[in-house]
Amino acid sequence: MSATLWLVATPIGNLGDLQPRALEVLAAADLVCCEDTRRTGLLLHHAGIKAKRMAVCNEHTEHDLIDRVLGVLDGGGDVAVVSDAGTPGVSDPGERLVRAVVETPHAVSAVPGPSAAIMAVTISGLDTSRFVFDGFLPRKGRERAERLADVASERRTTVLYEAPHRALKTLADLAEACGPDRTVVVTRELTKLHEEVVRGCLGASDIGAPRGEYVFVIEGAPVDDTPLTDDDLQSLLTEAIASGMSKRDAAAHVAKETGRSKRDIYQLTLGV
Repeated sequence: MSATLWLVATPIGNLGDLQPRALEVLAAADLVCCEDTRRTGLLLHHAGIKAKRMAVCNEHTEHDLIDRVLGVLDGGGDVAVVSDAGTPGVSDPGERLVRAVVETPHAVSAVPGPSAAIMAVTISGLDTSRFVFDGFLPRKGRERAERLADVASERRTTVLYEAPHRALKTLADLAEACGPDRTVVVTRELTKLHEEVVRGCLGASDIGAPRGEYVFVIEGAPVDDTPLTDDDLQSLLTEAIASGMSKRDAAAHVAKETGRSKRDIYQLTLGV
């Protein structure tokens, strides 16, 4: 059998969440790649495991680690990847290693387990049938504004991560982008002694003095179910044609945006 790159989920707070199979994989791995060797070393020590070899895998070193990882796999040894907490590869290192290994005959697998995003959305009380994970927002500038606009228009539940020193600013920016009445569930220190869940609206969510790592779960944008009249459709057609579209292209555009029949929309262009 080919060697395997394992992505191993580790506790996000409570050490009791470290799974037995995670222990087996970490103990057997010829190389354990982690964000912080000291932090992972303490976790392994707690579990009674001594890693054979360890390597630092963070946003700065992951690319340079690829050749070493492939070398271990080529030699028949397994490699385990862990983050400081939770599931590697999700807003944490691991993605580049996976992309490199899937191009080889070696296997990629995972030991699933703790994930702050999944835990937060499942306890939020918001719609979990469809949700989107958007990681950390850009810190400033046009990129941040564009992502905030995306969240504001997103109809699915949105899950975001945030650091404590930016939590209040992000809440304020979300309230401005989405409106103060949009529901938000703010979680912090999940699975830890001081786990906290605050439910409210963006304009009046009191999280106190920010402490610990945050996960924000934001209600999806409301859906306007009011049926469009022919006058509404003709207004949309007029705007599309005024922007430079032909009548045919304008009809296709409006049909796509409204879900109405392209043939019916095109008939309305005769009155535009």
